[in-house]
Amino acid sequence: MAVLAVVGANWGDEGKGKITDYLAHNANVVVRFQGGSNAGHTILNSWGKFVLHALPSGVFYPHILNVIGPGVALNINNLIQELQTLQDRGVPTPQLFVSERAQVVLPSHVALDHYEEDRLAANQFGSTRSGIAPFYADKAFKIGIQVADLFHKGLLRDRIERNLALKNILFTYGYGKPTIDPVTVTETLWQQGTQISGYVADTTAILRNQWQDDGTIVLEGQLGALRDPDHGIYPFTTSSSPLAGFAAVGAGIPPYAITRIIAVTKAYSSCVGAGPLVTELNGSEAETLRSRGGDAGEYGATTGRPRRVGWFDAVATRYGCALQGATEVALTNLDVLGYLAEIPIAVGYRLDGHVTHEFPITSRLMEAQPIYEMMPGWQSDIRSIRTYRQLPSAARRYIDRIEELIGTAVNLISVGPERDQILVKE
Repeated sequence: MAVLAVVGANWGDEGKGKITDYLAHNANVVVRFQGGSNAGHTILNSWGKFVLHALPSGVFYPHILNVIGPGVALNINNLIQELQTLQDRGVPTPQLFVSERAQVVLPSHVALDHYEEDRLAANQFGSTRSGIAPFYADKAFKIGIQVADLFHKGLLRDRIERNLALKNILFTYGYGKPTIDPVTVTETLWQQGTQISGYVADTTAILRNQWQDDGTIVLEGQLGALRDPDHGIYPFTTSSSPLAGFAAVGAGIPPYAITRIIAVTKAYSSCVGAGPLVTELNGSEAETLRSRGGDAGEYGATTGRPRRVGWFDAVATRYGCALQGATEVALTNLDVLGYLAEIPIAVGYRLDGHVTHEFPITSRLMEAQPIYEMMPGWQSDIRSIRTYRQLPSAARRYIDRIEELIGTAVNLISVGPERDQILVKE
């Protein structure tokens, strides 16, 4: 048996969807264990290019059981739309199970997210406005709506009214916005429940049986370690834990079941959203790297916003890998750097005239300046290479140096967007 987690080492946008899709080929189950539609996983296959926000990245394999776990913020509209997109584009109907304990993103969550970001204006947190922070706040307040509630109309109506009681006051007097009608929301959710009823299941029991039957389970994380609300660049974080340590909770399996943790990082830095990014580039240098990044440039899979980009940050990535408990690393987008004669790597930070190799708290991080080490570039197109040993020696040295700096072995290297453009390091 094997239970492995695919998680981000940085700020999100590392290419986890592609790595999950690659590993799913030999798996039995793929599980989304946290987060919601505030992040997208981009996958390129024989059907074309897809950006998944709600569905697990195993949906392109008919043999895979795809599970949305109890830790997920479920936007039912997005789920239904993505399933329809797969059908419209000829993808075989996936095997999908939605946890009856997962909670539902409500219209009030999305509205509150929009209103608050607008109110904050220049001080906003860079939210995707998908309702994620209000959703997890309601979960903590114990006024959320579980998927199981969708099938008991009277109970659902009571819970919706309780959920909206204070929010409608806030909408009216805090934001000057219209109230939300609980009857309308109840009817909408009741209909949505009917649409997804065939997928709803006790996913914890399904996963336990798969694990006990020696099945291979891939746990798919969203965002990255530096967006963790406890250990990341708070308050510029997400609202659920993207760490592999939370995967057991968000999926519903024993923590000791997870034996392999693959932390994904790009060969350079990128992120969508606010917060400190020590190696961030600006101007033409940033635009050149951004335009070359990925299949269609570095633009957010959910927001479409230009991603902030910078050179590889070994300090941040070492910290992220340690938080994740990474047993290995998958390095993506190595091919993007082929245009450079020299490639900077941030090996430390300068703070108050001193050099540190430790990742500081957010307030200190904002003052940090990168200390770069220059690596020779390979100045060639490596997208056609299919074995690690075929890589130019400079590319292999770049990978070796990253391994040394982050203290974790790089075992998978992506040199392009296609499934067969992943190299296994011997």
